[in-house]
Amino acid sequence: MRTRVMKRTLVALMACTALSLSAQEQKQYPEQETMRPGMSEYWTPQPKIVTPGDPVTHSAPSDAIVLFDGKDLSAWQNTKGEAAGWDVHDGIMTVNKKAGDIMTKESFGSFQLHIEWCVPEMDAQFTSQSRGNSGVYLQNMYEIQILDNYNNETYVNGQAGSIYKQTPPLANAMRKPGEWNVYDIIYTAPVFKADGTYLYRPRVTVIQNGIVLQNNTEILGTTEYIGFPKVKVHGDGPILLQSHGDPSPGISFRNIWIRRM
Repeated sequence: MRTRVMKRTLVALMACTALSLSAQEQKQYPEQETMRPGMSEYWTPQPKIVTPGDPVTHSAPSDAIVLFDGKDLSAWQNTKGEAAGWDVHDGIMTVNKKAGDIMTKESFGSFQLHIEWCVPEMDAQFTSQSRGNSGVYLQNMYEIQILDNYNNETYVNGQAGSIYKQTPPLANAMRKPGEWNVYDIIYTAPVFKADGTYLYRPRVTVIQNGIVLQNNTEILGTTEYIGFPKVKVHGDGPILLQSHGDPSPGISFRNIWIRRM
């Protein structure tokens, strides 16, 4: 008797389950709405309007800070905070080696930097690092090498466009001595942890004369002449131009501007 009851109960449960599944199968749910173009578009905030510079007149973009426009060195100082002692003539500035390095009065974090430079012609006896040597220091910490590498080989992580003593450039894009070279540098400043190590290392893209030399390259630390990169906690810093002790006459610069990012 008990067995018959259990069988009947099981059959009833199975029947209920079947009815329930059948009801679910028959229930209709809304279909996914058809996508329209506007569903993936947004209109705000609009990018700010920046008027590009004029390559003919060497004007800077409308939101740029002009660091040198060929007139004076009012945006610069020496490393002691005194007046920059480089020579200004004919719309360019030229390294005065007795005056030493110069750096911007303002400090910067992440930025886009445009700078044009020209190395002088030299006797063929001067080779490697002894020809047209200088550098652009980002935040006064990380050097992008300037050097005359036109038919002049050197250690590759010290070549023009290298992150000095760290990463060689992807190409040699040098123009002849006496001709102007252009660096466009896009730099992302580092972020530090509370313990003084990098959370995010600095990164840099360097374009010389329209040719990519560094492509969002990670900077390992300070660019040391002797030894390996060091990690030094810092905030915003100036752009420094190097007065190198090589025997070449002074390198010239013109049309320098920067955009904060």
